[in-house]
Amino acid sequence: SVASQMEQIRRDIRDFKETSGVDKVIVLWTANTERFCDVVPGLNDTADNLLRAIERGLEVSPSTLFAVASILEGCAYINGSPQNTFVPGAVELAAQRRVFICGDDFKSGQTKLKSVLVDFLVGAGLKTKSIVSYNHLGNNDGKNLSAPQQFRSKEISKSNVVDDTVQANPILYGPQDKPDHCVVIKYVPYVGDSKRALDEYTSEIMMGGTNTIVIHNTCEDSLLASPIILDLAILTELCQRVTFCTEADPEFQGFHSVLSIVAFLCKAPLVPEGTPVVNALFRQRSCIENILR
Repeated sequence: SVASQMEQIRRDIRDFKETSGVDKVIVLWTANTERFCDVVPGLNDTADNLLRAIERGLEVSPSTLFAVASILEGCAYINGSPQNTFVPGAVELAAQRRVFICGDDFKSGQTKLKSVLVDFLVGAGLKTKSIVSYNHLGNNDGKNLSAPQQFRSKEISKSNVVDDTVQANPILYGPQDKPDHCVVIKYVPYVGDSKRALDEYTSEIMMGGTNTIVIHNTCEDSLLASPIILDLAILTELCQRVTFCTEADPEFQGFHSVLSIVAFLCKAPLVPEGTPVVNALFRQRSCIENILR
């Protein structure tokens, strides 16, 4: 049953902690991309409903099941894939238990470059009108993403990366105005882990002209992701040891359970409800530096 699977995950976490002799455990999801799941009232919209759904054996995504098990064990959980693991019920449960959750999707190659380049173009006053990103790779991630439902998860996380940069410049872009943005991912077994990424950025310039930038980027998928995995775990553990107070509230407290500080390392940053999402790379880095300095 779903409930017994969750209990097994909890036992595995406890056993690992005991046999390894560690003080704390951080769980990080690096498994396959899942399809986006629907947020259904009565199923996963609140913490109580999500726990009840697991008890009743209703459908819950494997990554969400791991997240719930980790939260109940008091272990921070990091989602390195693009699917919506953190349904509202999981976010509420983490807040109730004061456990960190972080995500979503490692920002390692093409998307990291995109967040920098679009920030530069818009900041320079060039109105980017079209962004087309093509990828092909031959590892297991590429094979999994060749399925339409899983690709949709990745498409969403890669496409949203420019939204806040565009919205930050109301002189160039109106309320409903944004660039055309197309993302394509193809599975080519021969290239293996050496992902090829091709990007085309077309911007409007003076007197009706256009400027086009084309980039070819060979991204060693696993080698780029591995240090991000380490940094996410290290930063999350460090934040568990930080408490602070303010002039308005002299009582010491920890960070919000949705740990948005690590947005620098994620394609689709998870932030507390009502908090603006920042994707611009240097602003994300400044957040970490300002806290740690």
